[in-house]
Parts: sequence; structure tokens; C-alpha cells
Amino acid sequence: METAEYAVTFADVQQAAERTAGLLRRTPVLPVCGIPGCADLQLSLKCENLQFGSAFKARGATNAVMSLSEQQATCGVVTHSSGNHAAALGRAALQRGIAAHIVMPRNSAGVKLQAVRQLGIQPILCEPTAAAREAAAIEVQQRTGAVLIHPFNDVRVIAGQGTAALEILQQAPEVQDLIVPVGGGGLLAGTLLAVRALRPDVRVFGAEPAWADDARRSLQSGRIEPALRTDSIADGLRTPLGTLTFPIIRGLVNEILCADEQQIVAATGHLAAHGRLISEPSGAVPLAVLQQHADIFRGRRVVLLISGGNLDDPSLIAPALTADVQSP
Repeated sequence: METAEYAVTFADVQQAAERTAGLLRRTPVLPVCGIPGCADLQLSLKCENLQFGSAFKARGATNAVMSLSEQQATCGVVTHSSGNHAAALGRAALQRGIAAHIVMPRNSAGVKLQAVRQLGIQPILCEPTAAAREAAAIEVQQRTGAVLIHPFNDVRVIAGQGTAALEILQQAPEVQDLIVPVGGGGLLAGTLLAVRALRPDVRVFGAEPAWADDARRSLQSGRIEPALRTDSIADGLRTPLGTLTFPIIRGLVNEILCADEQQIVAATGHLAAHGRLISEPSGAVPLAVLQQHADIFRGRRVVLLISGGNLDDPSLIAPALTADVQSP
């Protein structure tokens, strides 16, 4: 399917890669073995938890901020985010020397609130609903004149997120399956644009918590479905799809797969114990999906996109590390 059908195209992803060159890390793709439930496949991890700000969000935010004209940048930028996009936009704004106004839900992970404050930005707190986040951001935009950079429903952000997939295809040309977390859909949409243009044979799966399965339900119903819960441990994946991301995902994704909360917690520990990687639960959802739906991937060469490493609760990985140390 031609990506020109959508608001964002593969050419936009290529331009984002050129625009952000030198401003982002080229994160590694690392082979890993020994993870429970993954013995019958070849597994590698795209380590976006090692990106600036410990999350892939640096890609979209940096592309968006660097895309602004001088006139647009004068009043700064504003966004709403549960955390990783917030810090990423703050960092990109500092790089360009402009103001950043950040709206965050009150129940955002403490480590993500701290990441914004460490940039010298005091987050504007709101209730933990999509409507409250959007209303607060619009109020700031109207009051300050700042440019709204939506965390996922923005063509510049989607294009920037797609640069991770460009790297994966260069670093792991043998990949057959790619599993990507999906919340608002910016990362999955950008990934699909890149993969369908360069390697249409690669299967691309979205991964989300069963407690926040709005993407799966949206594909089934043919319209954007709301998130019914806001309490999944995978806090970065609680948001519904956007009007720009949904058409891309609906047209290009192979399937959306879900994992339950217990499996997500276990996967977070497995990445630490066997991959020696710190991942937040949202970033571990692709592994949880792989483990919960192992039959789909048996005998395949699989890359998981580990989207972030801002772990708020170290106790999630402590049991796995202890068990690993004590094992013979």
C-alpha cells in the first residue's frame, strides 16, 4: 500500500532522519538469548531505552522542534504527556533555545515528572484523562501563543518516530517480525511507514496491555475507540489512537496483540535479568506480547522495540535479578 495515502509519508520519515542527524543516538540492536518462552526463535532488542531521555520520544520531539520556522518558534512549544514525550520536548526546546510548556497527568510516574523538572521546567498538572490533558494544553496555547506539539497526533512527531525503524532495517536486515508498543500510535505509525516502504515482507505487530486495548478494539470496530481504563502498569500506553495515526495503523499493521498485567511485569524483569536492560513496563510490552503469543513467532527472526527505560519502581526488576544471581 502506498504511504502517500496518509497524512505522513515515507519521504517525511527520510527527511526527519536527515534533520535530526547528529542530534539523536543511533541506538543498538542487540541479540539476546535465555529469555523464558523465547527459545524457538532468534530474538533481538532495539534499545530505545538508551536514547536521549531514555525513550524513543526524543526522535519525534526533536524533529518537530527543529521543523519550526523562526517565527513559529518565538513563543515556544506546548504539549501534554504522561512523561517521556514531555521530557523529550523539553530537551529539544532547550537545544533550540525556546520555551517549553508541559502538561502532565497528576498520576504520571515520579521518574518522568522528575525528568521534566530536571530540565528546569515545572510541569502543569491535570487530571489523568485524555480530555483533561488536551484542555489544559489548549488553554496554555491560547494564553502563550506556543506551538502545540502533540505527543503522537502530529505529522512531525510521527515522521521522527519512524527513524527508529530505519535504523532497525539497517542494523538487522534479516528481521522477519517487528513488535512495537502502541499507545497513541505515533511510534507504530512511523515504523509502519518505513517498513512498508523498504521491507514490505516484514510483519509488524502492535503491542499493548490488555487493560488498555483500545488499539485492538479500534481495528475491530473501524473507528477510534476510547481507553476504558487508566490503571495499566504500562503508563505510557494508556492513551487512545489519534486521527492521524489510526488510518496508518489500520491500513498497514499486521495485527495488534495484547498482554496481561502479570506478563508485562514478568517481561520487565526478564529484560533486566537476561538482557541486562532497564526497561519501563511500557517498553517491555513487546516482550510480554511475544511470550504470551509465542506460537505466532516460532522459528522467526524477531526484533522487539524497547521503547523506554524510565522505570519508576525498581522493585519490579529486583526479584528477577535476585533469581538470576542465585541460579546455578
